[in-house]
Amino acid sequence: MKQLKWFEREFSQLADPRLLPSLLERLAGTPARLEEKLAAMPPEWLTARVDGTWTIQENAGHLGDLEPLWLGRLEDIAAGKAELRPTDLTNEATTRANHNATALPALLGSFRQQRMRTVQRLQALDEAVLSRSGLHPRMRTPMRPTDLFLFVAEHDDHHLARISELARQLGGSHSVGIASPLTPASHS
Repeated sequence: MKQLKWFEREFSQLADPRLLPSLLERLAGTPARLEEKLAAMPPEWLTARVDGTWTIQENAGHLGDLEPLWLGRLEDIAAGKAELRPTDLTNEATTRANHNATALPALLGSFRQQRMRTVQRLQALDEAVLSRSGLHPRMRTPMRPTDLFLFVAEHDDHHLARISELARQLGGSHSVGIASPLTPASHS
């Protein structure tokens, strides 16, 4: 099944602020899920380009590239700004970063460190900030912290799914560490 492109996604539903504890678990768990996924892959897959798209390692690096944006948007909400800061829709930072030349442990460590800083900031929010919102610049939708970080968690999962898709393409139907959605991974 082909994945829906990120910019075709819509986020029109507001997330219940009581979802924040679950979102914190999901967000804090992304680095471990990414590390586990990549550890199971042959090293040559990490930087192999498929059909001119980002490599597995570039998808992983992209998650770290956007972490300052997520934290910045949270600070925009906390400061009461009417509109959240925009992003570069061309993802120039990921293109320029040359993630394929970065050692994977450094890439993963940087993402883990940045994500934990974001999670700690979210954990420290007071009730007043949880009810504030700012307008998402591309979607023109108001987002409270819970809405924003549901968006972030979905973005994480989008790239984890893309990494799995690339691994399937690189390894055929018997990809290392990638279970079919209908069958569990075998341990033979």
